[in-house]
Amino acid sequence: MLLSLRVRELELKNRVVVSPMAMYSAIDGVPQDFHLVHLGARALGGAALVFVEMTAPCPEGRITPGCTGLWNEAQMQAFKRIVDFAHASGAGAKMGLQLGHSGPKGSTQVGWETPDEPLPEGNWPLLAASTVAYGPNNQVPQAMTRADMDRLKAQFAQSTRYAVDAGFDWLELHCAHGYLLSSFITPLTNQRSDAYGGSLENRCRYPLEVFSAMRAAWPEHLPMSVRISAHDWAPGGNTADDAVAMARLFKAAGCDFIDVSSGQTTRAARPVYGRMYQTPFADRIRNEVGIQTIAVGAISQADQVNSIIAAGRADLCALGRPHLADPAWTLHEAARLQSRQVHWPPPYLRGRDQLYREILKQKEA
Repeated sequence: MLLSLRVRELELKNRVVVSPMAMYSAIDGVPQDFHLVHLGARALGGAALVFVEMTAPCPEGRITPGCTGLWNEAQMQAFKRIVDFAHASGAGAKMGLQLGHSGPKGSTQVGWETPDEPLPEGNWPLLAASTVAYGPNNQVPQAMTRADMDRLKAQFAQSTRYAVDAGFDWLELHCAHGYLLSSFITPLTNQRSDAYGGSLENRCRYPLEVFSAMRAAWPEHLPMSVRISAHDWAPGGNTADDAVAMARLFKAAGCDFIDVSSGQTTRAARPVYGRMYQTPFADRIRNEVGIQTIAVGAISQADQVNSIIAAGRADLCALGRPHLADPAWTLHEAARLQSRQVHWPPPYLRGRDQLYREILKQKEA
């Protein structure tokens, strides 16, 4: 868990990642003080890499009205404030940005209302690979034209340039969970008959075009990753075999890491849940394709992280809910393992020593 890792010229102090998690707290796409406190706390909490939630390259690319965006200067400056804090804090955390377009799952309610259901009012038009609605109440998206594809690709590239200006260390393209680029990749939602439909290679063509445009705008010395749904968990959908093929395509395009999630591409999905249930997909991709992976999903203990990394099943482990419950999850788990091979921010050192004393007392009792 506490082993360092070098990716291109970026040094990560350990193998723990804070997953990108939507906070639904932005205003007109601009991160607020909430984001500074939320992300800043997790940057102080011991993880090597802290991801900002999926951030849209255009207004209509947001999932909800409360989602973050990166299509203008004001948004960039707000993100820069957060990144600058993390870098200046002395904690050593790196900051990652996940860019994605909501596609057929956009114009919906925030997470604590009725997720994935349309807004009661003020909905905006949706785009997707094909005219397939995400659910019975969701609006039918427009199938993207060549002009739509060119415009959105340029918007992703512009957001990437803003990410550079904001000082982010890592960039990820969201191609999972039924959002716009995922709607191209899964055969359950891609019904196109042109060069962007049919075979898996064709279905990945547009996501790869977007990735290449972003990679060209992103500094060569910094890493890029792609999040995929490695399994649709539904009849006729993508499987683990397809995930391996996807990873090969993105690796050839210059991708450094595959962030291996699954599902959420269709309401018909029936995932088989369990501890670390998505890790086998990361394992296959890492060892069959020869590309580094991030394991994510139902990972909640340091022992699980250590076993995944030590067994060569993945190179990083991303945790979401544990970090919502405990911003300092990494520091606390390291203390429970009685390890001092983790950097605590200097203002917290007395708390560290007290925690170690309490843990030792519990072990002696």
